[in-house]
Amino acid sequence: MNRLHFLVALLALAMTACGPTYVRDTDTEGLDDAAMSTGLDRADLDRLFAENVESLMNSGLARSWREGTGQPSTLRLERFANETSEHIDSQLEALLSKLETQLVNGGDVMVLSEGNEARFHLTGKAYDSAEKTREARRVQYFLFMKVVDTETGAVRWQNEAALTKALVR
Repeated sequence: MNRLHFLVALLALAMTACGPTYVRDTDTEGLDDAAMSTGLDRADLDRLFAENVESLMNSGLARSWREGTGQPSTLRLERFANETSEHIDSQLEALLSKLETQLVNGGDVMVLSEGNEARFHLTGKAYDSAEKTREARRVQYFLFMKVVDTETGAVRWQNEAALTKALVR
């Protein structure tokens, strides 16, 4: 009987040692690097966001904000539309807050809160296109952003950033 108890205890110890372990990014280098699904993750959204913001900051419109004289241009950020099959509304809100922080701290344009009229409105939309076969699934994601001049209705800047994720068996 002692030997049986010892084997059961040893088995129980081995099973708990193989159980899940919770970690954070500071504990495990590269934790956020690997894709865990074909859904959008933080790295994907950061990449789409960075491509769009780089385009905006290099645009003629942003140059005119930086070189403007007198009263600074005013900009209002509007919610991004989620046209994907993903539940990413809160992530899109976080990106909008990140953009607001960059624009406010950059000082080239005056960012106004909701409800205030502004000369320019910045908005965006996220889309996806999914395909699958027996062996694979591919999802293509697109994040469009644009700035509209409210005085004329003209689109003054627009950009598309895209990425693809796949599962191949």
